[in-house]
Amino acid sequence: MPTVLRVGRYRFHFFSNESNESPHIHVKAGGDEAQYWLDPVALAVNYGFNARELNEVEKLVIEHRVKLLEAWNEYFA
Repeated sequence: MPTVLRVGRYRFHFFSNESNESPHIHVKAGGDEAQYWLDPVALAVNYGFNARELNEVEKLVIEHRVKLLEAWNEYFA
């Protein structure tokens, strides 16, 4: 489970067995977790984040999208 980025309490990662899926990132903070597609950026699933937190996380995904995609492509190349 490579961690790609940490911002505040948010940890951005993906699982090493997800190479057959479209690029996405998992975001975890405490017991909450969400998954975002990276191209285009869109919420896939949410387990526990409230609306305010989802807005904050989505802004971070958009801000760091290039880095997240590069990490995905490098890892699964």
